[in-house]
Amino acid sequence: MFQGKYISIAVLLIAITGTSFAIPTQADQSAKQDMKNAGRSTKEAAKDVGRATKKTAKKTGHKVKKTTKKAAHKAAQKTKKGAQKVEDKTKPN
Repeated sequence: MFQGKYISIAVLLIAITGTSFAIPTQADQSAKQDMKNAGRSTKEAAKDVGRATKKTAKKTGHKVKKTTKKAAHKAAQKTKKGAQKVEDKTKPN
């Protein structure tokens, strides 16, 4: 009668001990996978930032080009208008 209890207790202790050794291995793998996932997420976030930066720089470049052309055209018109006034004043009557 007592032998059955001791065997049951021994089996229970072995089961608990075996389980406790298995948990750290699984936790290590989980931590390792978490680090891999974090690295991938960081990589993808960096790619997204790079794409957004490229897009913004491109849009800014187009705006600068458009504004510069517009300003140059307006300056040329004003210069032409001023030159016409000078020409009109210097024409002999």
